[in-house]
Order: sequence, then structure tokens, then C-alpha cells
Amino acid sequence: MTPPEARLWERLRAGRLNRLKFRRQHPVGPFILDFFHAETQLAIEVDGGMHNSEAQIDHDRRRTAWLGERGIKVVRLRAEDVRDRLDAVIDFILGVIRDRRATGEIASPPPGR
Repeated sequence: MTPPEARLWERLRAGRLNRLKFRRQHPVGPFILDFFHAETQLAIEVDGGMHNSEAQIDHDRRRTAWLGERGIKVVRLRAEDVRDRLDAVIDFILGVIRDRRATGEIASPPPGR
């Protein structure tokens, strides 16, 4: 894990965040998700500078679309934000989970995950 990923994992692991269960380095199809909250089918990706290249942006779009077709919402966080504004990032993640629960956007896990 990168330092920002490790920092976020310290807040997400072992139910430390409101007893929510997250997995790290979770495989889905051909992809490995940085963090995954299965109940709400939420993928959290921490993106460093390499995600700014045109090729990587295109790859990330295709990956997000593929995951979205399977009911997984992808949230991309800038590594700088995780490093410098962790409390705001945590509040954002909690808001996304709350919204997915409230709006019923939660899809059943696809077969063969």
C-alpha cells in the first residue's frame, strides 16, 4: 500500500469506522479494488499522481464503467486529500454510504465475484 492508502486503511480496518466492514485489495473480475464496502457495493480508490496521465484516465474510466455495470459505485480520492484532509475524506465516505443506503442504490453482488 502507498502511505495514503495505509493511512486510510488505519481508519477503515477492523470496523473502526462506525463498525462498517471494509476489505482492502479486494478482487472483482480482472481488477483489484483498493478498498471495498460489500454491503453498499462501494469501491474506494486512492489515486496518486500517476492517475493524471491521459492513458491512466482512460483506463480508470473503462474500469469504473465495468464496475458500474456490476452495481459497484467507485469513489476516487486524491492521495493528497487522504494525506492532508483525512477527516474530510472520512466524512465524505460516510456520506456516500449513507446516501447509497437511503436511496436504495445498493445492487445485489454480481455472480462469480
